[in-house]
Amino acid sequence: MSWQNVVLSQLLRWRTKPLSKREPDPARAREFVAKTFRDPLVPKGWRVRQGTDAALAGDWIEPADGAPAARTLLYFHGGGYCFCSPATHRPITFALATGADARAVAPVYRLAPEHRFPAAVEDAVAAYRRLVALGTPPSRIVVGGDSAGGGLALAALLSLRDAGDTLPAGAVLFSPWTDLAATGASLVTNDRRDVMFHGYSVAKGARVYLGDAPATHPLASPLYGDLRALPPLFVQVSDSEVILDDSTRLAAKATAAGVTVDLKQWHRLPHVWQIFAPRLPEARAALAEAAAFIRRVTP
Repeated sequence: MSWQNVVLSQLLRWRTKPLSKREPDPARAREFVAKTFRDPLVPKGWRVRQGTDAALAGDWIEPADGAPAARTLLYFHGGGYCFCSPATHRPITFALATGADARAVAPVYRLAPEHRFPAAVEDAVAAYRRLVALGTPPSRIVVGGDSAGGGLALAALLSLRDAGDTLPAGAVLFSPWTDLAATGASLVTNDRRDVMFHGYSVAKGARVYLGDAPATHPLASPLYGDLRALPPLFVQVSDSEVILDDSTRLAAKATAAGVTVDLKQWHRLPHVWQIFAPRLPEARAALAEAAAFIRRVTP
């Protein structure tokens, strides 16, 4: 464990975990993110432009000289379906774009509580279809996401598969939120170890997005879906997270359904530690692993 992780984890335990005791407040969460987010430097030789297509509005991270990238990452940011943005997750998308020689497209999607389930899924599906319609072959696309964004990426895959769309080459998932019904044992067993959340906060947060929808709907909680015929999945999760079981149960169920799953459990790291890449060596190492997967499934 790096000294950077020790310091970061203690800061999160002091500053962030107490917030999970409160009732969910999307407005306060958005204000907190706005105050703490610091835009990272754009990697040398790359640029960020804002997409003008309605279905693909958001960050487009691509080579500055306009040269075509070898592959495309369609990335959905986390934030409990109610806060954060493509800009807040640039530490992840920058690292994956440069590491995998991939154009990274991080679209805006509608957030709760203004737009509850299934608005985000509809937007994710529309983004993928528009990317394909613009000429990107599915075999050169990898979808990805963290936390809620990881669950959203999976939900989009299920929806696209059921509609008969050609699926992408793979999916990269960082601590995906796959069980909004909050039934995992790790919600209890990791309650003290998790430096960001209390286990009991997960079900409360889910209601902000779900409204009156059932928490076990497979497009809200992909853990309850039919996972057959999905592309290869690459999953990273920390063994101290309260939603650890959202990843381990997903991996077990997908494997049983014949899906290729590469599950990586890291030790004593915060939820979605990859977002701390500018300061955390474990984050940079994890993103390098994910970039290697993207290159591997889109040769």
